[in-house]
Amino acid sequence: MKISKRYSGKTRVEMIPLIDVIFLLLATFIFAILSMTIHRGIQVDLPAASTSCVDRKDFTEIGISSEGKIFFDKNEVSEAELLSRLISLRGKSPETKVIIRGDRRAPYERVISVMDLVRRSGIAGLSLETRWKK
Repeated sequence: MKISKRYSGKTRVEMIPLIDVIFLLLATFIFAILSMTIHRGIQVDLPAASTSCVDRKDFTEIGISSEGKIFFDKNEVSEAELLSRLISLRGKSPETKVIIRGDRRAPYERVISVMDLVRRSGIAGLSLETRWKK
């Protein structure tokens, strides 16, 4: 009598579907994290520029509302407090960059005074954020 062995007793784990699921989860988490970190500051109506370019690598954001209020990390600050925070930030990371997100109706003098504070703190990397003009 001849007995055929169909089942050898060893189980196998298919790796290809497992790798596909891992890459799908990784891509999902990456897109979720990127969508959460785009806007770090307050909501402002940015002015438009046809040469607008977004460079968002290692920056600190300062917001200026239409009333002229200054925001650092979503918290309203005075000019003196902003200067002290920028100086301490410069001390921690000398290569830090600052982006000013000023509302298009913000007083021009306020934007210039914030730019002056950034320069007085010793930070060289300064940009003004705009939205892209079609």
